[in-house]
Amino acid sequence: MKPRIMYIESKAGGLTGPARIGRVRFSKTGATLYYAGQSFQSLKGNGFKSNYFDEATGDRYWISGPRKDGRDALYPTHNAPAVDADVHDEYWTQVRGLPVPPVRKAAD
Repeated sequence: MKPRIMYIESKAGGLTGPARIGRVRFSKTGATLYYAGQSFQSLKGNGFKSNYFDEATGDRYWISGPRKDGRDALYPTHNAPAVDADVHDEYWTQVRGLPVPPVRKAAD
């Protein structure tokens, strides 16, 4: 599978958590995702408010394709996701269909 821009939200702290937009790689079967040195295994529909878990830490995540309207979170939130620099322009023009805004610094 070819790498894809995805929405990645940590569920370790509750219903909403810090989120990012970044490029994710897939295993051959698609059951494992790779992002920023982390490996995420599918919960195969058995997750509560999450669909993947970090193989190293066990933390739960919601990972999905980004939406054109920007409402990517599983639950409504006022926290905007950080957009990785390597996908910034592509995300805004091809996914959102909007002009490219200035790059925001992540609050990590």
